[in-house]
Amino acid sequence: MLVPDILVPDIPAPHPNPRAPKRKLPKGACDCHAHLFGPATQYPYQPDRSYTPPDASFDSYQHMLSVMGFDRAVLVQPSVYGTDNRRLIDGLQHAQACNLEWRGITVLNTDTSDEEIARLHELGVRGIRINMLFRGGIDFDAVTALSERIAQWNWHVQCLIDVSNFNDLAHTLDRLPVSKVIDHMGHMPVSKGINDPGFKHLLDRIEKGDTWVKLSGPNRMTLKASAPYQDVDPFFHELTRRNSDRCVFGTDWPHVQLPGPMPNDGDLVDELLRLIDDPATLEKVLVHNPTKLYDFEG
Repeated sequence: MLVPDILVPDIPAPHPNPRAPKRKLPKGACDCHAHLFGPATQYPYQPDRSYTPPDASFDSYQHMLSVMGFDRAVLVQPSVYGTDNRRLIDGLQHAQACNLEWRGITVLNTDTSDEEIARLHELGVRGIRINMLFRGGIDFDAVTALSERIAQWNWHVQCLIDVSNFNDLAHTLDRLPVSKVIDHMGHMPVSKGINDPGFKHLLDRIEKGDTWVKLSGPNRMTLKASAPYQDVDPFFHELTRRNSDRCVFGTDWPHVQLPGPMPNDGDLVDELLRLIDDPATLEKVLVHNPTKLYDFEG
């Protein structure tokens, strides 16, 4: 059967053979950033999108988690689905049926009812997302309005932004009366350095404690073609030095819109293990911090 051109993937699939990391992860470790995609005939992509992904199924993701040693996971609504959260919701329902501890981050319309928010909370949703890098989703005005409604559920706002491109990052984030989570260490080019004003503001915010950061996506910031991404090390170390209580980790599976080659997820987990050699700090980032942020049972 011919596949319509609009459904043909224009980005590569994740590495088909993830390898186990060099060290075992602590019990209760959580992958705090991943997406599910497809099949496109069942979960259609919005026309105005930045990419068309290949299928990234529940089973493939669960296999990767098992190989890596993660016990928990967080699904994040990708931009290609806009505010249509059906793929994410079905993933969370499947996880519940399998007795898996998964959480979700959605993208909502401002007219979403309180009853729907309550239903999503019961399914494991713990936040909403704004994506300022890829087409799709909602803007900061909509997020600001929604944030006042999700505060009663102790949800947070997750932001995919390049912190170095926001001249007024403080004002933008201060508009949100809930906790903030910044994806991919601020998603800025390493060439701008750790003294970039936007990155310094991110450091101040996580030190203050109202903002969290995902120690994910070093391959999105680096100038290197493969791990180890040592040019990202200064950013990683500054974030964990300022406040390791506000740091979590995510694989970013299945790695959409990468500037470089597709990584093996074992390499990405090994980068975390290379940079955090203290078992107590590693357990904090992988277990205790996600438990608090995503409201997992202790």
